[in-house]
Amino acid sequence: MPRKINSNTLFNMAIISTLVVVILFIGLLLFSVIDYIHWKRLSNVFFSNEVLFSMRLSLITATVATGISMMMAIPTAFALSRLNFWGKDIIDTLIDIPVILSPMATGAVLLIFFNNTTLGKFIEDNITRFTFEVKGIVFAQVAVVFALAARLLKSIFDGIDIRCEDVARTLGANKIKAFFNITLPMAKSGIIAAFIMTWARAISEFGATLMLAGASTMKTETLPIAIFLSFAKADVYQAVVVILILLGLAVFVLLAFRCITRRILL
Repeated sequence: MPRKINSNTLFNMAIISTLVVVILFIGLLLFSVIDYIHWKRLSNVFFSNEVLFSMRLSLITATVATGISMMMAIPTAFALSRLNFWGKDIIDTLIDIPVILSPMATGAVLLIFFNNTTLGKFIEDNITRFTFEVKGIVFAQVAVVFALAARLLKSIFDGIDIRCEDVARTLGANKIKAFFNITLPMAKSGIIAAFIMTWARAISEFGATLMLAGASTMKTETLPIAIFLSFAKADVYQAVVVILILLGLAVFVLLAFRCITRRILL
């Protein structure tokens, strides 16, 4: 008489089967990219002036954009986590709009602002240019990743017991000292993790960058823009090499993020 399979075994089989399908799908995609590579040509393309320029520009702009975003996101997230004021839910919702809105739409809004509004034209004509310039890449990246940084940091501050700050204040520390001496040190690992994830999102930004800064070879050519331009000129091999670079960065970032989050949980 056949043995009856219990519900727990069926459930485990179902979730494991789903996991296997997902792993096979991801593996197939990675194999299709790796299999396309001609390893003798790889170094020539990797060390070409265009690819090296794209790597350098992406690393610089993503780091600057992430730094700016974090400097704005830390006080914003702390305010949303600790303060109660009228319109808090509205502001919280508005900050999340870039997370939901298509980056292409975000870039289009920025382009319209700088080209069609009085303030935008004044900034472009009298202060500094952002449209179709490297500064525009940084501006577009900040516009996209700030919301992510603020959301990650808010969850970190929400997880810190406010009583620690209250104890510091009863011992004579004002809000500023309590923030810098108590809250920030306790949130340090979380802030580093948020920086890593925000940087990873910034370096992969494409849509907003394309709309505001354009796609100019050896000028505003970040790594995602390099993929776009490579396909535009039918250079699939160069596009694949750039994709491998982004894959390598993604693996490094995810490993670093997991190491830090594991330390936070411990």
